[in-house]
Amino acid sequence: MNALRRNVLKGATGAGAVAVAVAAGLITPARVLAATPRSAFDAKGMADTMKAMGLAAPADSKDITIKAPDIAENGAVVPVEVTSSIAGTSGIAILAEKNASPLVADFSFQGGAQGFISTRIKMANTSLVRAVVTAGGKTYTAAKEVKVTIGGCGG
Repeated sequence: MNALRRNVLKGATGAGAVAVAVAAGLITPARVLAATPRSAFDAKGMADTMKAMGLAAPADSKDITIKAPDIAENGAVVPVEVTSSIAGTSGIAILAEKNASPLVADFSFQGGAQGFISTRIKMANTSLVRAVVTAGGKTYTAAKEVKVTIGGCGG
């Protein structure tokens, strides 16, 4: 039997099983909401963003590593990796200080997950990319300057 035909039949069978489960009410779509308050994403400055997130003044930490390009040719796609070596890391937020809305992303970790994220962000201008790590009820931060040659947020 043709391998492609088998794959199509397997996919159709799986999709049919999921459709029957949804129709029977065994699987219900849930509304997914961000844990971070909407006001944090709507805040216009760093101080307002930190306040809306409910974070105290973070302490600088050398246990947070930010890997991002020194010069981003296109601000629409800036790769950023954040690694936290702080024990008990429960969250990492990424902020681009000169964006219209500084909060770019907020990640939560559970069950002893490793404090590592890799994503792509938009940056309007050259600014500091700041990682804010929550661990053990305390807040820590580190920053790295990224120069943007072509703006990504409407530039």
